[in-house]
Amino acid sequence: QVQLVESGGGLVQAGGSLRLSCAASGRTFSSAAMGWFRQAPGKEREFVARMGWILNSAYYGDSVRGRFTISRDNAKNTVYLQMNSLKPEDTAVYYCAAQSSPGRGSQYDYWGPGTQVTVSS
Repeated sequence: QVQLVESGGGLVQAGGSLRLSCAASGRTFSSAAMGWFRQAPGKEREFVARMGWILNSAYYGDSVRGRFTISRDNAKNTVYLQMNSLKPEDTAVYYCAAQSSPGRGSQYDYWGPGTQVTVSS
């Protein structure tokens, strides 16, 4: 059974940093894309970042580009999200997601339960 489990969320002041981790189990994702999404109360789920399996290419949502960095450690089957210069509008539940195989486009097949990030002003 495939599981994704996020950790590292919490409460931080504006301007601070947090590092989220997503540990995968049940299969390896070294040849599939993994990503991060977030959802704030009353808002739709938003794309945050994605790391592909070819050359670990990284893509970011406009609202986080330049402040967040996605990385992965295939040996640990883990993906990370380093979040710097956090703003109150970054407050949301952050979800890790993974694709089952290459060529899935924007479709993600596995999701973690989410971790809360709260940024105080």
